[in-house]
Amino acid sequence: MNHRKFHVYIITNKINTTFYIGMTDNLMRRLYEHKNGLIKGFSKKYRLHKLVYYEEYLNAYDAIRREKQLKNWHREWKINLIENQNSEFKDLSEEWFKNVPERDPEINSG
Repeated sequence: MNHRKFHVYIITNKINTTFYIGMTDNLMRRLYEHKNGLIKGFSKKYRLHKLVYYEEYLNAYDAIRREKQLKNWHREWKINLIENQNSEFKDLSEEWFKNVPERDPEINSG
C-alpha cells in the first residue's frame, strides 16, 4: 500500500536572505513549480528557488500544524533550524531535476 506523504519545506534565494515556508503532498512537483516561476506570489517575486530544509509527515494535519508553527518563529530560530541540518545552505533539490523529462508523471501528478 502506497501511503501519501506530506512535507513542510523552507526555500530561500541565492543569498539566503528571504525565506518561504510551505506545505505540500508532492515536494518534487512543488519545487519544480517554484524553480520555474509557475507559482505566482511571494516565492516568485523574491526568486526563492533553493530548498534548504524539509520535514516529512504521514498526515496533512501534522504537516499543517508544523507549517503554522514555523511561520510564527523568529528569523533566528528558522536559521538555526536550517543550520542544524544543512549548515552550508545547499540546495537540497539541486540534483532532482537534472534528468527529469518535460512531462514527468511524478512531478505533474496531483
